[in-house]
Amino acid sequence: MIPRPVFRLQTVTLVWMLVECAAALIAAARSHSVALMAFGADSFIELLSAAVVLLAFLPWVSRRKQIAERAAAVLLFLLAGVVIAIAAGSWRGPVETSWLGIAVTSLALAIMPILAWLKRRQARALNHRALAADATQSAACAWLAAVTLAGLAAFAIWHIRWVDSLAALVAVPILIVEGRRAWRGDGCGCGS
Repeated sequence: MIPRPVFRLQTVTLVWMLVECAAALIAAARSHSVALMAFGADSFIELLSAAVVLLAFLPWVSRRKQIAERAAAVLLFLLAGVVIAIAAGSWRGPVETSWLGIAVTSLALAIMPILAWLKRRQARALNHRALAADATQSAACAWLAAVTLAGLAAFAIWHIRWVDSLAALVAVPILIVEGRRAWRGDGCGCGS
C-alpha cells in the first residue's frame, strides 16, 4: 500500500509537472526558446520520475527500490544530453520574450524546492532511496527553473539571442551532478 503522504506528494508532483510541462513547451514553441524547451523536457522527465516512484510503492510492481532510483538518475543524464543537443543547434535562432515562460519558471522556483524538501523528509522517514532520488529530481528542477528564469529575464531586458542557449547550457552541469547524486542514492542520506 502507498503511504498517504507519499501518494499526496507524488500526485501533487504529477499534476504540477503536467501543468509545468505544457506551459513550458507552449511558451517554448511561441518564443523559440531553447532554455524553455529544456525546461519543458525536464518537466516531462520529472513527470516520468514521479510516476516511476509511485509505481515502486505498488504491491504488484517489483519492490526493488534501486531500479526506480537508477531510473531517475538515468532520466537526469538523458535530459543533460537533450539540453546539449537542443542548445548546440540553436545559437543563432530567433528568440522572443516569453512572459508565460517567466511566469511558469517563477512558479516552479517557488514550488519545486518545497516539493523536494517534503519528498526528502518522507524518504528519510521511510528509508526509501527512490523517493530520495525523485526529491533530487525536484531540486534539479528548481535549479533549472532558476537558470531558465535568469536567461529569460536577461533576454527580456537586453534582447541578446545567445543568452537563451547559454542559460540552457549552464543547466547541464547541474543536471549531471544531480544525476550522479541520484545514482549513488545521496538524495536523502538514507541507508540501503
